[in-house]
Amino acid sequence: MTVTVRRGDDGPEERLRCRYLVAADGAKSTVRDRLGLSFEPERFEGRMNRQVNAKLSWRRSLEPDQLWCFYYERGFCGVMPVWGGYHRLFFLADDTGVPDRDPTLDEIQAVAREVTGDETLTLTDPQWLPHSRFQYGVSPGYARGRVFLAGDAGHLSLPIGGQGMNAGLHDAVEIAWRLAAVLRGQAASVVLESYDTERGGEHARLSAQQAKGFRRTVYRGPVTDVALGLAAKVVPGIGALLQGTDDLQQLSVSYPKSPLNEDHLSGVTHLLRRGPEAGEPAPEAEVTADGWTTSLFPFIYNPDGVTTGWTLLCFDGRSPEAGASLRAAIEAVAPWGWVRPRLILAGPAIEAGRVPVLSDLDGTAHGAYGLEGQPSTVLVRPDGHIAYRDAADRPERLAAYCRRIFASASKPTA
Repeated sequence: MTVTVRRGDDGPEERLRCRYLVAADGAKSTVRDRLGLSFEPERFEGRMNRQVNAKLSWRRSLEPDQLWCFYYERGFCGVMPVWGGYHRLFFLADDTGVPDRDPTLDEIQAVAREVTGDETLTLTDPQWLPHSRFQYGVSPGYARGRVFLAGDAGHLSLPIGGQGMNAGLHDAVEIAWRLAAVLRGQAASVVLESYDTERGGEHARLSAQQAKGFRRTVYRGPVTDVALGLAAKVVPGIGALLQGTDDLQQLSVSYPKSPLNEDHLSGVTHLLRRGPEAGEPAPEAEVTADGWTTSLFPFIYNPDGVTTGWTLLCFDGRSPEAGASLRAAIEAVAPWGWVRPRLILAGPAIEAGRVPVLSDLDGTAHGAYGLEGQPSTVLVRPDGHIAYRDAADRPERLAAYCRRIFASASKPTA
């Protein structure tokens, strides 16, 4: 395709030829509009946000990892460190009687003293004093043909919860490894097509969650305020509960409807030993390697310079007869050199050539994956999400999955 770009508002135009285009051109995305993926933002009426970035002096902590939240009549305040010794204070509140303009430093300081109960609170050297009214929405699609949306180009995110940036980083990771695999001739079309389903679906879910949390936070009555005051004394993380999640960092994002998912272990026999299913993040667990206690993640991570490697975790399920089926599973993925097998053994030792062997005699890793009692295989994607689960004695299904997902086969790499 041919793309015309301009560097800066007044810069010269330039025509580029490219196989794929990732639009990361912000909330007012031109590309989104040209693709017919625009949306009508929804608004929260009667509410305004005022904030400041400034040097803060007060009687509470100034630690760089400390976030403070205050609920007050008809409003919500957050105080958080940002950079260079500065703090951001924001006030989401009823706009009745509030001037529809940027606030002054004195106005913000007066509100901050009242809300925090600290008459000594002082703000100096302000860098930013904006006001805004919140809108939110999500594009009806995150891809059209060879063009993909990422970050704010695909959504208007509410600031409550601070999840907009993390969601954009997820977009960047998810499109990057897919494009790299396709351009290297490793991935079938379904891999690139799954980006729309996964990230579009996740943004829709996150937007609905944020809107619900916002309403709970700023559309409150006196009864709710009394209940919040009591709950905050006994319930840690009450703010996250109001937001409707305990994962404000988005570390547990999952893709239950991904076209890349295939799970043969999610039936009735596994109800009592629930482990992470296809689409969920692969969990961390303690293992032993070469006589040293370590963790599983270093054996899942891609090494430096590699972005498209997959990992096949082979669990023996404590079965003394697991060797043959696990070796067959390892052989099944041998044609695809970017799939790296790892043996996780809670039972007798198994000889598997150059495949790394991780000892799990106490069953920590088996328990984390819900795989006690049956030799099993778990295929983990480059982004750390589980793509495939099955019994280890079905290597033909594992090979069929690889043929569906991968564009070609290659000789194994060292």
